[in-house]
Amino acid sequence: MKSSSTSFTYGSHVYTVNGDIEWSGTVFNTPTAYVTFTNIPFDYNEFEAVYNNLLGKTQQGAAAMVPMAMEIYARNNATGERCLQLLCNSSSTVSAIVRTLKSKLVPSQYSPENDPYIQRYLPAALLKGAVNTNAYTPEEPYTVEMCRSANAPADAPLTGGTVYYLYILAHGWDTFQRAIDIFQPYGSEMYKVFNCPAAYTQCKNIQGTWQGLK
Repeated sequence: MKSSSTSFTYGSHVYTVNGDIEWSGTVFNTPTAYVTFTNIPFDYNEFEAVYNNLLGKTQQGAAAMVPMAMEIYARNNATGERCLQLLCNSSSTVSAIVRTLKSKLVPSQYSPENDPYIQRYLPAALLKGAVNTNAYTPEEPYTVEMCRSANAPADAPLTGGTVYYLYILAHGWDTFQRAIDIFQPYGSEMYKVFNCPAAYTQCKNIQGTWQGLK
Protein backbone atom coordinates (compact mmCIF):
# COMPACT_ATOMS: atom_id res chain seq x y z
CA MET A 1 0.00 0.00 0.00
CA LYS A 2 1.57 3.26 -1.13
CA SER A 3 -0.05 6.64 -0.86
CA SER A 4 1.01 10.22 -0.34
CA SER A 5 -1.66 10.59 2.36
CA THR A 6 -4.08 8.02 3.75
CA SER A 7 -6.17 8.36 6.91
CA PHE A 8 -8.25 6.19 9.20
CA THR A 9 -10.66 7.49 11.83
CA TYR A 10 -11.67 5.58 14.95
CA GLY A 11 -14.24 7.49 16.97
CA SER A 12 -12.77 10.97 17.27
CA HIS A 13 -9.18 9.77 16.80
CA VAL A 14 -7.52 10.31 13.42
CA TYR A 15 -4.47 8.44 12.11
CA THR A 16 -2.70 9.49 8.90
CA VAL A 17 0.19 8.14 6.83
CA ASN A 18 2.06 10.69 4.70
CA GLY A 19 4.90 10.01 2.29
CA ASP A 20 6.83 6.78 1.85
CA ILE A 21 10.12 5.22 2.81
CA GLU A 22 12.35 6.02 -0.19
CA TRP A 23 14.37 2.85 -0.62
CA SER A 24 16.25 4.27 -3.60
CA GLY A 25 17.39 7.26 -1.56
CA THR A 26 20.91 7.74 -0.24
CA VAL A 27 20.14 10.11 2.64
CA PHE A 28 19.56 8.48 6.01
CA ASN A 29 18.93 11.45 8.30
CA THR A 30 15.99 13.25 6.67
CA PRO A 31 12.38 12.11 7.06
CA THR A 32 10.49 10.98 3.96
CA ALA A 33 7.57 9.26 5.72
CA TYR A 34 5.38 10.54 8.52
CA VAL A 35 2.61 9.05 10.63
CA THR A 36 0.43 11.51 12.53
CA PHE A 37 -2.20 10.71 15.14
CA THR A 38 -4.37 12.77 17.43
CA ASN A 39 -4.33 10.31 20.34
CA ILE A 40 -2.77 7.12 21.62
CA PRO A 41 -5.21 4.24 20.91
CA PHE A 42 -7.57 3.92 23.86
CA ASP A 43 -7.58 0.13 24.09
CA TYR A 44 -6.69 -3.07 22.26
CA ASN A 45 -9.75 -2.89 20.01
CA GLU A 46 -8.71 0.51 18.71
CA PHE A 47 -5.07 -0.54 18.33
CA GLU A 48 -6.15 -3.62 16.36
CA ALA A 49 -8.49 -1.61 14.13
CA VAL A 50 -5.79 0.97 13.39
CA TYR A 51 -3.27 -1.78 12.62
CA ASN A 52 -5.58 -3.80 10.36
CA ASN A 53 -7.16 -0.88 8.53
CA LEU A 54 -4.19 1.43 8.01
CA LEU A 55 -0.90 1.33 9.83
CA GLY A 56 -0.11 -2.36 9.50
CA LYS A 57 -0.26 -2.00 5.71
CA THR A 58 2.88 0.13 5.44
CA GLN A 59 6.40 -0.21 6.76
CA GLN A 60 6.31 3.24 8.33
CA GLY A 61 2.86 2.62 9.80
CA ALA A 62 3.99 -0.50 11.63
CA ALA A 63 7.08 1.32 12.92
CA ALA A 64 4.97 4.22 14.20
CA MET A 65 2.89 1.82 16.28
CA VAL A 66 5.92 1.04 18.46
CA PRO A 67 5.57 4.19 20.64
CA MET A 68 1.79 3.64 20.73
CA ALA A 69 2.23 0.09 22.05
CA MET A 70 4.85 1.25 24.55
CA GLU A 71 2.53 3.92 25.93
CA ILE A 72 -0.38 1.47 26.14
CA TYR A 73 1.89 -0.94 28.02
CA ALA A 74 2.79 1.79 30.51
CA ARG A 75 -0.91 2.44 31.12
CA ASN A 76 -1.95 -1.22 31.31
CA ASN A 77 0.67 -3.97 31.12
CA ALA A 78 -1.68 -6.73 29.96
CA THR A 79 -3.26 -4.62 27.21
CA GLY A 80 0.12 -3.35 26.05
CA GLU A 81 1.54 -6.85 25.83
CA ARG A 82 -1.46 -7.93 23.79
CA CYS A 83 -0.87 -5.00 21.42
CA LEU A 84 2.77 -5.99 21.07
CA GLN A 85 1.75 -9.56 20.27
CA LEU A 86 -0.31 -8.24 17.37
CA LEU A 87 2.38 -5.83 16.20
CA CYS A 88 5.48 -8.03 16.42
CA ASN A 89 6.45 -10.97 14.27
CA SER A 90 7.40 -13.37 17.07
CA SER A 91 6.93 -14.08 20.76
CA SER A 92 10.69 -13.65 21.29
CA THR A 93 10.48 -10.08 19.98
CA VAL A 94 7.58 -9.37 22.35
CA SER A 95 9.45 -10.92 25.30
CA ALA A 96 12.52 -8.78 24.68
CA ILE A 97 10.47 -5.59 24.57
CA VAL A 98 8.35 -6.43 27.62
CA ARG A 99 11.38 -7.44 29.68
CA THR A 100 12.83 -3.95 29.27
CA LEU A 101 9.58 -1.98 29.48
CA LYS A 102 8.70 -3.73 32.73
CA SER A 103 11.76 -2.21 34.38
CA LYS A 104 11.88 1.08 32.43
CA LEU A 105 8.26 2.21 32.66
CA VAL A 106 6.86 0.55 35.77
CA PRO A 107 8.12 1.61 39.23
CA SER A 108 8.93 -1.22 41.63
CA GLN A 109 10.46 -1.72 45.07
CA TYR A 110 13.84 -1.88 43.31
CA SER A 111 13.25 1.17 41.11
CA PRO A 112 10.84 3.64 42.73
CA GLU A 113 9.21 6.48 40.79
CA ASN A 114 11.98 8.95 41.66
CA ASP A 115 14.66 6.62 40.27
CA PRO A 116 16.08 8.28 37.11
CA TYR A 117 16.18 4.83 35.48
CA ILE A 118 12.37 4.88 35.39
CA GLN A 119 11.46 6.83 32.27
CA ARG A 120 7.69 6.90 32.00
CA TYR A 121 8.06 9.46 29.23
CA LEU A 122 10.08 7.09 27.03
CA PRO A 123 7.31 6.54 24.41
CA ALA A 124 6.93 10.31 24.01
CA ALA A 125 10.65 10.62 23.25
CA LEU A 126 9.98 8.96 19.88
CA LEU A 127 7.58 11.72 18.81
CA LYS A 128 8.44 14.85 16.84
CA GLY A 129 9.26 17.87 18.97
CA ALA A 130 9.74 15.95 22.22
CA VAL A 131 13.12 16.56 23.84
CA ASN A 132 14.35 16.35 27.42
CA THR A 133 14.57 20.14 27.74
CA ASN A 134 10.83 20.62 27.05
CA ALA A 135 9.84 17.76 29.37
CA TYR A 136 9.23 15.51 26.36
CA THR A 137 6.25 17.50 25.13
CA PRO A 138 5.62 16.50 21.48
CA GLU A 139 4.04 18.60 18.78
CA GLU A 140 0.37 17.94 18.03
CA PRO A 141 -0.95 16.08 16.23
CA TYR A 142 1.63 13.56 17.36
CA THR A 143 4.06 12.73 14.58
CA VAL A 144 6.55 9.91 14.04
CA GLU A 145 9.15 10.88 11.43
CA MET A 146 10.94 8.13 9.52
CA CYS A 147 13.36 7.34 6.72
CA ARG A 148 15.24 4.34 5.41
CA SER A 149 18.42 3.23 7.14
CA ALA A 150 21.74 2.59 5.43
CA ASN A 151 20.86 -1.12 5.24
CA ALA A 152 18.95 -2.26 2.16
CA PRO A 153 15.90 -4.52 2.58
CA ALA A 154 17.00 -8.13 3.00
CA ASP A 155 15.36 -11.43 2.18
CA ALA A 156 14.97 -13.65 5.25
CA PRO A 157 13.93 -17.08 3.92
CA LEU A 158 14.42 -18.86 7.24
CA THR A 159 11.96 -16.45 8.86
CA GLY A 160 9.70 -16.51 5.84
CA GLY A 161 9.73 -12.93 4.63
CA THR A 162 11.62 -9.71 3.99
CA VAL A 163 13.17 -7.37 6.56
CA TYR A 164 13.09 -3.61 5.99
CA TYR A 165 15.45 -1.38 7.99
CA LEU A 166 14.03 2.00 9.03
CA TYR A 167 14.97 4.86 11.30
CA ILE A 168 12.58 6.75 13.52
CA LEU A 169 14.12 10.21 13.72
CA ALA A 170 13.79 11.36 17.33
CA HIS A 171 15.82 13.74 19.46
CA GLY A 172 15.56 12.28 22.95
CA TRP A 173 18.91 10.53 22.51
CA ASP A 174 22.41 11.59 21.51
CA THR A 175 21.93 9.49 18.36
CA PHE A 176 18.69 10.60 16.73
CA GLN A 177 18.43 7.69 14.26
CA ARG A 178 16.51 5.02 16.18
CA ALA A 179 16.61 1.76 14.24
CA ILE A 180 13.36 -0.15 13.72
CA ASP A 181 13.44 -3.39 11.73
CA ILE A 182 10.16 -4.22 9.97
CA PHE A 183 9.20 -7.67 8.68
CA GLN A 184 6.78 -8.61 5.91
CA PRO A 185 5.87 -12.31 5.67
CA TYR A 186 5.88 -13.74 2.18
CA GLY A 187 2.46 -13.40 0.57
CA SER A 188 1.15 -10.95 3.17
CA GLU A 189 0.21 -7.31 2.71
CA MET A 190 0.79 -6.65 6.39
CA TYR A 191 3.99 -5.61 8.16
CA LYS A 192 5.27 -6.60 11.60
CA VAL A 193 7.97 -5.31 13.94
CA PHE A 194 11.01 -7.58 13.74
CA ASN A 195 13.33 -5.78 16.17
CA CYS A 196 13.41 -2.37 17.84
CA PRO A 197 15.74 -2.14 20.90
CA ALA A 198 16.79 1.40 19.92
CA ALA A 199 13.21 2.52 20.64
CA TYR A 200 13.31 1.56 24.31
CA THR A 201 16.89 2.12 25.40
CA GLN A 202 17.61 4.82 27.99
CA CYS A 203 16.93 8.31 26.63
CA LYS A 204 18.13 11.60 28.11
CA ASN A 205 16.71 12.29 31.55
CA ILE A 206 13.83 14.72 31.62
CA GLN A 207 14.06 18.36 32.64
CA GLY A 208 10.77 19.42 34.15
CA THR A 209 7.56 17.47 34.67
CA TRP A 210 6.12 15.25 31.97
CA GLN A 211 2.51 16.10 31.18
CA GLY A 212 1.58 12.77 29.59
CA LEU A 213 0.07 11.88 26.22
CA LYS A 214 -3.55 12.06 25.09
